[in-house]
Amino acid sequence: MLQSAPFNYRRLIIWIGRIVLAAIFLYAGYAKLFRPDMHPRPPIPIALSLFALQIDSYQMLPPWASLFVSKTLPFAEISIGLLLLIGWQLRIWATITTLIIGGFFASVVRAYALHLDINCGCFAKPEPLTGTTVLRDGALLLLAILMTVFAFQEARRPHPWSAQRSHRRSAVAHPYL
Repeated sequence: MLQSAPFNYRRLIIWIGRIVLAAIFLYAGYAKLFRPDMHPRPPIPIALSLFALQIDSYQMLPPWASLFVSKTLPFAEISIGLLLLIGWQLRIWATITTLIIGGFFASVVRAYALHLDINCGCFAKPEPLTGTTVLRDGALLLLAILMTVFAFQEARRPHPWSAQRSHRRSAVAHPYL
């Protein structure tokens, strides 16, 4: 019988965080590149220019930085979403995800506090920046923080199934110990 269950609340939060945040990052990157809300869909360079306008509306970056972010962020979001799904080097990607969502959250809170009448830009559609947007982004930040902390905690100890397996091997090798 196993000493501890292979699934606990930390692993459950990590699993939920990976799936939810990966789906959000994948869709956000896709939406910024292909603008599924617009018909006919604009070419990718025009979609990225429209996203640059949404970034610029936050009044935080100079125009050249808004263009740079608009041309790199969708690809970064898709890449991070895929890496979260795969789970490879999870601690690194969970930390980067938390930092990105933290930056998004800080920008949204700042814009909301300044009463800027702008679109969120989160999914490249005209979504007004409201208190609901702030709460949603805050919940995503909390999930990302929990996923990151738990990923680091779980990395410190072996998985219960592999720990049992190594314990059984040592018992076979030394039957009288």
